Amino acid sequence: MPLIQVKVLEGTFGAEEKQRIVRDLTEAMVKIEGENLRSITWVVVSEVKSGDWGIGGKPYTTEDVKALAKGATDS
Repeated sequence: MPLIQVKVLEGTFGAEEKQRIVRDLTEAMVKIEGENLRSITWVVVSEVKSGDWGIGGKPYTTEDVKALAKGATDS
């Protein structure tokens, strides 16, 4: 039984976006493993507290991720 775990910073995705993540990742797995495993493919979207996620030694906040999504770059 496949389990896909997705971690995002809190507040970066709304309920509809998280539902889309679940649907689209399930569809991707079904394409790989076959339709018979759809009913046992799990997708879990977990939120990590803003600032508790770090990349390359830099803590990231919800605001950082939203700026990246808009195309801002780190200087």
